[in-house]
Amino acid sequence: MKLPVVLILTFLSGLLLAGTPPPAQPFKPTWQSLESQYQTPAWFRDAKFGIWAHWSAQSQPEQGDWYARNLYLQGSHDYEYQVAHYGHPTKAGFKEVIHEWRAEHFDPEKLLAFYQANGAKYFMALAVHCDNFDNYNSKYQPWNSVKLGPHRDLIGAWSAAAHKLGLRFGVSVHDGGWSWRWYEVAQRADTNGPLAGVPYDGKLTKADGHGLWWDGLDPQDLYAQNHSPGAPPDAAYCEKFCRRTTQLWDDYRPDLIYFDENALPLHRLGAPDAYGLGLYAHFYNTSLAWHGTNEAVITAKMLNPGQRQGLVYDIERGKTADILPQPWQTDTCLGDWHYSRSLFEKHQYKTAAMVIPMLVDIVSKNGNLMLSVPVRADGTIDTDEQKIIAEIGAWLKVNGPAIYGTRPWQIYGEGPATTETAEKGGFDGVKDVRSKPYTAQDIRFTQSKDGSALFAVVLAFPAGGKITIQSLAERSPHWPGSIGRVQLLGDSSKLRFTRDQNGLHVTMPSHKPCAIAFALKITK
Repeated sequence: MKLPVVLILTFLSGLLLAGTPPPAQPFKPTWQSLESQYQTPAWFRDAKFGIWAHWSAQSQPEQGDWYARNLYLQGSHDYEYQVAHYGHPTKAGFKEVIHEWRAEHFDPEKLLAFYQANGAKYFMALAVHCDNFDNYNSKYQPWNSVKLGPHRDLIGAWSAAAHKLGLRFGVSVHDGGWSWRWYEVAQRADTNGPLAGVPYDGKLTKADGHGLWWDGLDPQDLYAQNHSPGAPPDAAYCEKFCRRTTQLWDDYRPDLIYFDENALPLHRLGAPDAYGLGLYAHFYNTSLAWHGTNEAVITAKMLNPGQRQGLVYDIERGKTADILPQPWQTDTCLGDWHYSRSLFEKHQYKTAAMVIPMLVDIVSKNGNLMLSVPVRADGTIDTDEQKIIAEIGAWLKVNGPAIYGTRPWQIYGEGPATTETAEKGGFDGVKDVRSKPYTAQDIRFTQSKDGSALFAVVLAFPAGGKITIQSLAERSPHWPGSIGRVQLLGDSSKLRFTRDQNGLHVTMPSHKPCAIAFALKITK
């Protein structure tokens, strides 16, 4: 798509001025402006742990990720499920899945109160996935959750519940051009069988709906497949995306917006950078107007070091190998992103014993953890998920001082697991869950914001009742002065310790204050 940047900026200026612009706009739609002015808000740096509801119409079949696309792949499990439960994709494509979605037991305040009680400091809800269906009262996308499916403003309900409970609120956007290319399989047809050669419903138009349940709606507003496969998105598609995303930000005023994108929305499909940069500048400027200071967090993936100064770097299902100078975030999931009934039935989620060391490691490296808890079609979470979140919450109730509001220390940790950089993970990072079990020699460090307390989180319990912290040996360059007190979080007693050239040796009490790992508070 070739479109002069000046025309794009003219369009964006008109679009943003039609909303609620701030009286002053210090952020300009350039990387230089974003990188030179942005500072990560204190609320995000202090929060450390958030929960995400990656929940949309694709959760309705409870078959896991990318159902809206995979149902058009003949021979796949999702294709067979679609034919058996909704009909053949020549007529019954993803639009029929939307039609069946009810979210009948959705109670956002109850769910968010549970998350908050178990340690979450912020919450994020999926606003639009690659399936192109808006989970809010969209002015520009007729295929939305108010007009169809649940007939409810889901983002509005999530937002109201989060603000009532005092949780910071975020939204995730996955359709920065994705649906244009992602849905191209909906243009295909079966290659064999009785309907071989009959096109799927990805090429249907408004005229084809006469007398049907979707009469008056245009499937092209959903599928966006009135183009040749592989063609870049046109200006109309990009501008519609910008209108939808601007409305989402302006109407619901989130604190955080997550883009499932490399640096900029629409970027991977070859659209000009001006679209994404214009949106980013608008988010920061409006936040500044709303709050008097910029409270906004924008996350994106695969950022270079310069871009990480203007946005928050996000790593999907991964983490960094060392401390980063700028705050960052891991987003990962207990199971599949969209709810998978089979994972629950087989009890195959990440356990609390997997998540807690991951959280500690991420925080020690200046990061936050955004944990997705898959939501069922009806708007509830299952009993396994409830148990896992309660176990994480129980640990945080004891060890929260070593997590919340902390900052990275001089080094992030010590022990065998510091060699895990070889375990390459997804999306530009190290694996989020370590393959080998942690040991009592695996320790992660954080410190209080004022530097008065060091926290050493030991990721496994010692067999002999003693812990050695090598990084705190006598005359250590990391702590050359004296140590006055060592305390176990969850225990008020003063622990016995000695210190020599091999390390700080701490004698642990006989009881365990929590079931998974433990934190020592060390002061002068």
